[in-house]
Amino acid sequence: MTQQTAQPPTQARAIWLMTKMRLTRQRNMVANNLFRKFRKKKARDGIAGKKSSLWVLTLLMVLFMSFSFLSLSRNVVLNMQCHLVADSACNQVDQHGARQGNLEASAVELHKAPFEPELAGGLTMVVTLLFGIAVLLPLGSKELAQPDWDMEWLVTMPVERSTLLWGRLLERSAANFSGMFALLPPLAMIAWYSNLAWFAPLAALLAALMLLPLAALLHTLADTGLRMWLPASQLRNLQAVTGLFSMPLIYFVMALGMPGASGFVMDWARAFPAWAGWTPPGLVLQAMQAPDWGRAVHIIAMLLAQTAVLLWAGVALMRYQLRNGVVNSGSRESVRRKLPAASSGNLRSRLSNALSPIKRRELRLLSRDRNFLVQTLLLPVVIVVSQMVFNGKLNSLAELGQHHTTAAAIAFGIGVYVLMLSAFQTLNNEGQVLWLLYTVPRSIESVLKEKAQLWGVLTMVYPLVVIGISAWYTTQFDWTMLVLLLIVFAGIPIYSVIAVSLGVFACDPQAVDVRSRVRPTYIYLYMLLASFYTWSIYSSVWSQKLVVMVLIASMALALWQKARDALPYLLDPAAAPPPRVSTSDGLIAATAFFILQGIVVLVIARDPKAIDPKSMTIAFAAAGALVYALMRFSYWRSKAAGVPAILRGGDVAQSLRHGALTAGVACIAGVGYLAALHHSALWADVARQTAASTGGRGWIMLLAVVAAPLCEEFIFRGLIYGGLRRSISAPRAMLMSAAVFAVVHPPLSMLPVFALGLCTAWTYERSKSLLAPMLVHASYNAVILGSQLWLLP
Repeated sequence: MTQQTAQPPTQARAIWLMTKMRLTRQRNMVANNLFRKFRKKKARDGIAGKKSSLWVLTLLMVLFMSFSFLSLSRNVVLNMQCHLVADSACNQVDQHGARQGNLEASAVELHKAPFEPELAGGLTMVVTLLFGIAVLLPLGSKELAQPDWDMEWLVTMPVERSTLLWGRLLERSAANFSGMFALLPPLAMIAWYSNLAWFAPLAALLAALMLLPLAALLHTLADTGLRMWLPASQLRNLQAVTGLFSMPLIYFVMALGMPGASGFVMDWARAFPAWAGWTPPGLVLQAMQAPDWGRAVHIIAMLLAQTAVLLWAGVALMRYQLRNGVVNSGSRESVRRKLPAASSGNLRSRLSNALSPIKRRELRLLSRDRNFLVQTLLLPVVIVVSQMVFNGKLNSLAELGQHHTTAAAIAFGIGVYVLMLSAFQTLNNEGQVLWLLYTVPRSIESVLKEKAQLWGVLTMVYPLVVIGISAWYTTQFDWTMLVLLLIVFAGIPIYSVIAVSLGVFACDPQAVDVRSRVRPTYIYLYMLLASFYTWSIYSSVWSQKLVVMVLIASMALALWQKARDALPYLLDPAAAPPPRVSTSDGLIAATAFFILQGIVVLVIARDPKAIDPKSMTIAFAAAGALVYALMRFSYWRSKAAGVPAILRGGDVAQSLRHGALTAGVACIAGVGYLAALHHSALWADVARQTAASTGGRGWIMLLAVVAAPLCEEFIFRGLIYGGLRRSISAPRAMLMSAAVFAVVHPPLSMLPVFALGLCTAWTYERSKSLLAPMLVHASYNAVILGSQLWLLP
C-alpha cells in the first residue's frame, strides 16, 4: 500500500480559496451581527434570553442609504449637465434675473443625446474621486501599525509568494464593500443616462469590477509594503492623514449634486484634464457612452489591457517590497518623549486635583493613540468645514458674523462629530480588556457617566470657538442669537449621553477584529438623530425648536436607561436583562399612536385637509385602543414587570382625594391661563378654532373627557413617567414627562398642559394606578372646554 503525498493547490485554486475564505469571513460577521437572534444560545434557568432587532434596524438603514446614494448620484449627473453645458435647456432665468436650474430638463436632454465633452470630463473627475475613496476608506479602516497577521499566516502555506499576492488582490476586491457603495450608485446613474436602460445595473457592476482590483492594488501596496519600510509612528501618521483626506473627497462629490453649491467645485470639474479620459475611470465612461458595439469593444479591450499591465506592475513591486520577508525586524513602536520631571510632576498634580482617575485615564489613552487623537480632535473640523465650503454656505470666517444660523449649525455639527469619534467609542476603545471595567470596585454605569461628562466638556470647546468667531464678526446682536446659543449648548450634553448610550449597543465584545467591534448601524442612527436636531436649528418656528429639544432629551434618557439595563449582560452572549417597562416603550407607543391617528383619518375622513370632529374622535379612540392592546400583549408575552394598571387594588378613596386636589390645581391654572389669553391678541385664534368645531361639540366633549384621558394617561404617565421613574428621581421624572406631554400639543396650550402633566404625574406617583390621573385629566378638559364656550360671544 503506497502512501500518497498531498499536492499543493494550483495557482488558480489557491487564489479562489483565499477569496472564498475572505467572503466566508465577511458573511459570518454579517450573519453574526444581524441574525444572532434566530440562532441565539439557550438562556440559562432564571435568566432572560438575549434578543436582538439589529437586523431590522440595519435593513432600514441600508434601504435608506441606498435610496439616498442613488438620489444624490442622480443629482450629481443632472446638476453637472446643467452647470457645465452652456447651452443646456435647464438653464433658465427668472423674472428677477436670477439663474434657476431645471434638473428634469437635464434628464430629458441626457436621454436624447450622448454626453457633451464638458459633462464627460466632469463625470470622469467624479469617478476618479470615487475611485480614490474606494482606496482610502478601506485603508483607513484598519490599524496600519498593527502586525498583518493574515499575511504572516498565509506565507506559511505551500503556495508561491506571487500567488498569495494575486489572491490578496482578488479577495480584497470582492470584500471592498465601501468601494462598492461609493462606485455602484453613480456608475448606475451614468449608465442609465447613457441609454443602457435596465442594463444599467449590470453595466455599473461590471465597471466596478474593473476598478475595484486597481483599488485593492493601491490598498495592498500601502498597507503591505509600507509596513516593511516605515516605523509604527509614521504608519499611524499615514493613517491619520488618510482619514483626513477621505472625508473632504466625499463632501466634494456630494457638493456636485447641490444646486446651490460653490462655483469653484464646478470650475474644478470644468478644468479637469482631458487626458484623464484615457485612465481606467475615464475608459469606463467612454465604454458606457460608446455609440456602437465596435467602439465599445475597442475601449473595453484598452481598459482590460491597462488593468492587466497595472496589476502586473503592482504585484512585481510588492514582490520587491517583500523580498526579505513579511515581518519587519525593526521595532514596531515609537518612543514617546518624556517631559522634564518638574513640569511633568506639576502637570500631573494639577490633573489629579481637577480630574478623577477615570477621566485622567481617558485623556492618557487619547494622547497615546495618535490616530485616535487626530480623528477625534481634527477630523470633525475637516468634515464640517468641508460640508459648509463645498455646499456654498461658507466662503470666509467673516460670514459667520452675518449668518448666525449657519454658525450655530457649524458649532453643533463639529460637536456632534467629536462625540461620535470619542464618546461613542468609550467601550470600543477598551479593546480586549473591556472585562476589566467589570472588576473595578464601582459600577460600570458610573464609569460611563464620567466619560460622558469628560467628552461633553471637551467637546464644548469647539462650539465656544465657533460662536466666539461669529460674535467677533457680528455687528448687530439680537435675541435670536441667544436662542441659537441655548439650542447648541443644550444639545452637546444631550448628544454626549446619546453617543455613550448608543456606543453600548454598538459595541460587540465578541468581535475578533477591533475595528469591527462597532456596529455601523448605530453610527448611522446617531447621525440621523443629529440631523433631526440640526433641522431644529434652521427652523424659524420656536415651537418646533422646543419640541425637538424635549423629544431628543427624552430620547437620551430612554437610551441611557436601556444601556444601563444592558451593561451587566454585555459580555454574556446568552443572557439579557429581564423585561421591564422602559421610557423607550412610551416613546415608541406615543409615536405609533400619532402615526395610527393619521392613517385612520386618511381612511375614514371625507376631506383629510378639513377633518371633522367625528372623524378626529374615532381616529383618536381607534389608535389609542390599538396601541393599548399591542403594548399590553407585548408585555404579557414577555412577562414584563412594572406594567401600568388602571386600578391595582390600592386605596381608591385616597387616590380619589389626591386626584380631587390636583384636579383643582390643574383647573385653576388652566382657567387662569385661558382668562389671560382672553385679554390678549391671541384670543382670536382660540375663538376661531372653537367656533370651527361648534357643530361637533358632542364629539369634541367625548374626545376630551373620555378618549384623551384613557389613551394619553396610559402612554404619558404609565409608560413614559413610569419608565423615567426607574432611572431618575420623582421630581425630575415629573418635569420630563410633563414636558414631553406638553410638546405634543398645540403651541398655545403647551403651558397649561405642562401644568396638567405635573399634576397627573404627581397623582400617579401617589396612587400607583392610572385611575386618579385619568379623572384629573378628564376634569381638566371638561372645565377648559366649558370655559372656552362660556367666554365665546
